[in-house]
Amino acid sequence: MTDGSSDGGVTSVVYQLAAECTVEDIEAGECYTATVNGVVDYGVFVDLSDHVSGLLHESVLPSDYDDEYGVGDELVVELTEIRENGDLGFEVADLDDYEIEERAFSYERAAAGALDGRVGETVHLEGEVVQVKQTGGPTIFRVRDETGAVPCTAFEEAGVRAYPDIDLDAVVHVTGEVEEREGALQVEISALEELSEGEATHVRERLAAAVAERSEPADVDPLVEWPAMQELYPDLREVARQLRRTVLESRPIRMRHHADGDGMCASVPVQLALERFIDETHEDAEAKRHLLKRLPSKAPYYEMEDATRDLNFALEDQARHGQKLPLLLMLDNGSTEEDTPAYETLTHYDIPIVVVDHHHPDPEAVDPLVDAHVNPYLHGEDYRVTTGMMCVELARMIDPSLDDELDHVPAVAGISDRSKAEAMSDYLELAHDAGYTDEFLHDVSEALDYEAFWLRYSAGRDLINDVLNVGSDAERHRELVPWLAEKAQRDVDLQLDAAMPHVEHETVDSGAHLYRIDVENYAHRFTYPAPGKTTGEIHDRKVEETGEPVITIGYGPDFAVLRSDGVRMDIPQMVSDLNDEFPGAGVSGGGHLVVGSIRFVNGMREEVLDALVEKMADAEIDEELHSTLTR
Repeated sequence: MTDGSSDGGVTSVVYQLAAECTVEDIEAGECYTATVNGVVDYGVFVDLSDHVSGLLHESVLPSDYDDEYGVGDELVVELTEIRENGDLGFEVADLDDYEIEERAFSYERAAAGALDGRVGETVHLEGEVVQVKQTGGPTIFRVRDETGAVPCTAFEEAGVRAYPDIDLDAVVHVTGEVEEREGALQVEISALEELSEGEATHVRERLAAAVAERSEPADVDPLVEWPAMQELYPDLREVARQLRRTVLESRPIRMRHHADGDGMCASVPVQLALERFIDETHEDAEAKRHLLKRLPSKAPYYEMEDATRDLNFALEDQARHGQKLPLLLMLDNGSTEEDTPAYETLTHYDIPIVVVDHHHPDPEAVDPLVDAHVNPYLHGEDYRVTTGMMCVELARMIDPSLDDELDHVPAVAGISDRSKAEAMSDYLELAHDAGYTDEFLHDVSEALDYEAFWLRYSAGRDLINDVLNVGSDAERHRELVPWLAEKAQRDVDLQLDAAMPHVEHETVDSGAHLYRIDVENYAHRFTYPAPGKTTGEIHDRKVEETGEPVITIGYGPDFAVLRSDGVRMDIPQMVSDLNDEFPGAGVSGGGHLVVGSIRFVNGMREEVLDALVEKMADAEIDEELHSTLTR
């Protein structure tokens, strides 16, 4: 290539390639600076850059070329041919006058989320390293850009860290070939470099803008017209936005939920929505396994045991798999002062906390420790808006394609948590339109409780999906639920046959019936139903039997389970008052207006229970809290 010189002569241009340049940056007929990297019997090999090499064949060289050229010599060559197989042909450029012009590396940036159809191609990616995982073979760098995330593999030698200077959160340029392995796409790295501070800032700004746009939740309307849910919608949208952003940033999510029917109606739809969004935004089929974990909690609050396990697993995953620390998503628990010791432990680490719950909250204790808190009590509503109802809406905001799969779930959540909401009739009608009878909805609720008991600390993902019929086989669901419900009812009947003769009864000053049962001594232990469920079943029978306001207490050496119907109990206030009255009793617990549980030290049981009965005797009769759902 030539251009005119100032004296009217002709000056040739010789290009000096940047080290990162590839064959995409060269063109036949142009001249380049080159460095000899080998002299062989049939010619001289030269490098134009780290990625561009070719041969000066002996036919275009003088006969004594092996004496004239040595490794490391510099010369000017003309590119004469780019062959179909990719080989390059050169000749020595015979130039009298030339000037050197630097050619910067230029490339067309590929999209990490759009590599389908590009298998076998060399691509260039710019993005943030969101995971660095060392395997027994290659090192895997998961790189995200505006469109998604893709695993990029580099091999130094078996089990040896490739590119050790590239760490988590680095902004990099990847050059490599797109491959398909076990049905998933990945990029085999040929070059990986960290971008300069200025370039990295530009990429981060681009990523932040894309994440802000893609994290916007779907614009959906509530499944039923209900002012209470409308009040909660802005808060739920903010949580949906935060969860989508967390997925886009490749931060893991650790989901904790109460191990009961409402807790599973809350968590399973959200899990499915997040899994689908992960599949949509990550090129790795294993991504959802690494980025999302759902775990039940037996207690209606975040226990230190659960928090310690979660933190330990998170730190191990960070060390072993090069992951970011997770976001903690609390569903159907997490709103009370009992949660704060566990939350305070996590504040020492970069672990955001998001809570969606309907238990009576302690916002002054909880809110300083969490990033988001959705609770109907914060909007003047109460427990009748169950967490399952809220989370169905949350799941639809994350993935609106779930609409047709979730119509029955709010009704199951309401039945499971004895919701007296006016909207229950609308939710039941929605479930009826989806093919569910009231009897079958009750069976689903019973089957969920039954399986939650036997799963204990396991999520039982596929089994629970089948029971709830979310992302599962509908035919298997229809066969499985009645069978499980029948087994659950059999075990309940056996338990109540043993317990009912030992139920104590009195009528309190308000006119309500009070029933007491020592479930530690007069019910089967370590089998279904557990003390809470046993108390609830006794309570339901007494409500049906009397048709009047009923309070039921099931107690053991250091705990009491509380149920009420037609009686307004402020259980958190009762717990606070008991603590004031009995400083050495160690009273803790909580709940909402009709369901709760407390714990205390064994030696103070009689005093605490007697005081608790007195407080229940003073509780206000409220017909709005009387059961309307019957089998």
